[in-house]
Amino acid sequence: MTIFVKNKHTLIIDEFKFKCCIGKKGLTKNKKEGDKKTPKGTFEIENLYFRRDRKKKPLTTLKCIEIRKEMGWCDDARLPKRYNKLFKIKKKIKHEKLTRNDHKYDFLIPIKYNFKKPIPGKGSCIFIHLTKDYKPTAGCISL
Repeated sequence: MTIFVKNKHTLIIDEFKFKCCIGKKGLTKNKKEGDKKTPKGTFEIENLYFRRDRKKKPLTTLKCIEIRKEMGWCDDARLPKRYNKLFKIKKKIKHEKLTRNDHKYDFLIPIKYNFKKPIPGKGSCIFIHLTKDYKPTAGCISL
């Protein structure tokens, strides 16, 4: 599967085109934590995470993981072993909470940017997630 962000409004997956939005400050090859930019490049995707309390498990070839209340994605650059990884939430560790009140994370797919051997501060929590208004993101791609 190939995913390509053609421009700030178009995501292409194989032969399908989707309306999307990206980071508020556009695309970059030099991503930094909190810069509100979407990383530019070719990346694989991870598993599909979903809220079973809101949505049925989708029919997909991706591995599906149910989002639970204790799940977070670490964006704390002080913790290189946990940075840009799924973990069990601890109050003193900065993180993106996966159970949100809005519906943006009812389905989400992490993009494998800064993923295998993450470099703290180079960017984390880059997801493909849902939107209802197509407003710019903090660096994710929303559909």
